[in-house]
Amino acid sequence: MASSNTGSNNASDRKLTRDSSMDSHARFNLSPVPSVEDDEDDGVGYPSGQGLSSIDQNDSGEEAESLANDAGNTTTVTMYDANHGPSSPSAKKYDHQITDVTYVVRKHYENFETIDWLKDLMRNRIRHRNLRAHRRENWQKRFAFWFDKWSGWICVLLVGISAGLVAGFVDIGAKWMSHWRTGVCSSAFWLNREQCCWGSRDVEFDDVHNELCEYWQSWSAIFGMNELSASAWFFRYFMFTFWSVIYAAFIVVLVVGSAPYASGSGIPEIKTILSGFIMYGYLGKWTFFIKSIGMIFATSAGLIVGKEGPFVHISCCCGNLFSKLFPKYGHNEARKREILSAAAATGVSVAFGAPIGGILFSLEEISYYFPYKTLWRTFLCCMVGALVVRTINPYGNGHEIQFPVEYNVPWATFEVIPFIGLGALGGLWGTLFIKTNIRWLKYKKTCQIGQYPRAEVIILTLITAIICYPNQYLRLTMPELIRRLVGQCHVDDHMDLCDYARDKPIGTATAKLYASLAGPGIHRAIWQLSWALIVQITLVIFTIGTKVPSGLIVPSISIGAIAGRIIGVITEQIAYQNQHLAILRHECGVSNEHCVTPGLYAVVGACAFLGGVSRMTVSLVVIMSEVTGGLSYIVPLMVAALTAKWVGDAFGEGIYEENVKLSGYPYLENRESFRFTLKAGEAIRANRSSEAIPLACIVQDGMTILQIDTLVRRHPHSIYPVILSEDFPCIVGQVQRRDLLAVLKSRKTQLTFAQPKPLLNRKVSVVSMSNLLNKSGQPSTLGMRRASLALQASRVLQLHKLVDRAPIIVTDQTPVEAVVDMFRKLGCRQIFVTKNGRLQGILTRKDIIRLMHEANVSGRFEH
Repeated sequence: MASSNTGSNNASDRKLTRDSSMDSHARFNLSPVPSVEDDEDDGVGYPSGQGLSSIDQNDSGEEAESLANDAGNTTTVTMYDANHGPSSPSAKKYDHQITDVTYVVRKHYENFETIDWLKDLMRNRIRHRNLRAHRRENWQKRFAFWFDKWSGWICVLLVGISAGLVAGFVDIGAKWMSHWRTGVCSSAFWLNREQCCWGSRDVEFDDVHNELCEYWQSWSAIFGMNELSASAWFFRYFMFTFWSVIYAAFIVVLVVGSAPYASGSGIPEIKTILSGFIMYGYLGKWTFFIKSIGMIFATSAGLIVGKEGPFVHISCCCGNLFSKLFPKYGHNEARKREILSAAAATGVSVAFGAPIGGILFSLEEISYYFPYKTLWRTFLCCMVGALVVRTINPYGNGHEIQFPVEYNVPWATFEVIPFIGLGALGGLWGTLFIKTNIRWLKYKKTCQIGQYPRAEVIILTLITAIICYPNQYLRLTMPELIRRLVGQCHVDDHMDLCDYARDKPIGTATAKLYASLAGPGIHRAIWQLSWALIVQITLVIFTIGTKVPSGLIVPSISIGAIAGRIIGVITEQIAYQNQHLAILRHECGVSNEHCVTPGLYAVVGACAFLGGVSRMTVSLVVIMSEVTGGLSYIVPLMVAALTAKWVGDAFGEGIYEENVKLSGYPYLENRESFRFTLKAGEAIRANRSSEAIPLACIVQDGMTILQIDTLVRRHPHSIYPVILSEDFPCIVGQVQRRDLLAVLKSRKTQLTFAQPKPLLNRKVSVVSMSNLLNKSGQPSTLGMRRASLALQASRVLQLHKLVDRAPIIVTDQTPVEAVVDMFRKLGCRQIFVTKNGRLQGILTRKDIIRLMHEANVSGRFEH
């Protein structure tokens, strides 16, 4: 009999009521279950010749919905009768019948649940083995086998193409809408300022190297105002603020009302999801669409946020959507994590044009499970994404590098000292930002500010626009500002940062530069950049964490580039005016050659400040090298990144780990070490409260359905251990709560359809997971009397195929360090602890995380 419950059922049908139809006197007999060979040939007649192997092959590992959340879904429990075939609602005689529940349709894991890595990977091996065994039968099965074999490569190819297309669309849209705040291209309104002036023969540049041509019209010029008047300046000020607020208001209303998961960067959540946590909707198509649009509006509004960090979330959304097209990944959460790891790397690849850095970023910072074969697929995915971005050319510079460094000036040995100083400043900045931002986010949860996210974003945007417009550097978008800071002065550059009193003209961009004194433009630029540094440091603390798509990577790079350029100019002037010193004479006193490049300091500062926030090292150096194209400056980048990490680690963890803790996600850090020594038995006692609470166990012998129903309601655990008896709690297996709920729910429906009038409790049915019955349905020698009485009184429902007979077990003397390694490397959901063969307790992933947190905070477990 196949019983199904849909969302149209009444509330009484969806809830298990304690009436006579619930078999309150029926018993669960959970004796040691038959072997695998017995399960495969137990005399059960499967419909249409379908055997157990085919049922296992179709098992996707998805869960049955819980009783409280089953609206619109179907939960099916298939029951096979050994004597009469599949039982049906029309059957009238139940005595002396044995019903064998062989399969539960599992739709999905429940939300906010940890996946079972071992079971999902085992299920995938069984599915692959069945495909291989039947591939020679016909061409359809042969095609299915080869399609399954190549599905991983096809999936990552689609992810790379889609991520590259979205990145190009977002970059072009963000740049156009940002320039729209200052003016419009009169010849073609869909062009940004740079593209608008491409066709002009008379192009000039202002003090910050912005293009000025007759085709680009400011808002004051469009309305016929005098460009040099004060009223025109204030009108441009008003339009800049007006469009910024409009952009921010639009996206915050869209995010808060339609896709709350689209806010933030998403990297902490992606780390948690890749570790095996389920968050339905976070990688959905609606979140993908809203966040793609939101990155354009949030960055165009002038907020101190970046769009490069959210690209990791966007790419993972692409990976999740395309994995549904392939059963190998769509029906297996553990295998899906391989596609998501490749997608996360592609997000960095398309955001910065750094495919190798994206691979290392996923391996070092994001991924939890990264097998060797995933490396090659990630390589293909990142390569395809970078090629698509280059084809679209969103940066307008002819290649995929976002912040190109067009010089190759060697750096001096004495510059290691300021490089180390920049690394220390980056570590201190990262600590300052993390502490203040986390404290601000905690405060918002307890005050009224957090209750009005729309007003918060609009007011913050208004303040940002009012403060930023008077400063020419803050008026630029952060990518434009970074590009100017890391660049080198050219012969035709008239911006303030290149105002040097040079005796010899600059020949080309790659020619040797000769040192000179800073002009008045340099001094003016230093003061403006110092103010910009203070403003960005202050605003980014309050902006990150708002209900808009907001990345932290580009703001950190911008702040570091400003600090680096300032220190670079100061170091350049010190070196020029003190060439007679012994430390400078060898490298800076020959023919008055230029030995300090301020743009290099901006690159090193960007690396240091980003490293201080994220605590990345290897991947960060590779990303910065690919982003700038400055392969000659690997050593300065390494010095700054390592110094920033050392300084930052002295004060706490990185921003992503702190956000994971703030959100309370069950993420087990795979790089953190213990500061205490415990045994597994001591860890169980440490997790228990002062009162002794008995374990929620299912006894193999002597439990009624009413007791099972009470157990699953009072103790809503995901898995229950199955023990021999209360007197001898030797563990024999485990049963998942979702399976028990589905069986009880289906049993309730079966009895409702089959028997309109309630019978005596003892006359209804017995539910058994026992092997006391042989394949013919007759009692075996062991326990014959008890089984005979059960057969005489009621019907037997065998559920032994729902029992997992391979639980992970350790003894109470096992070191907790070994238990943690099992959780990390095996991906266990829980581990049973025994003492002298008796079940003593259960350790879950959350228990380990709680123990580690308490030990790190209080140190009370240290020996």
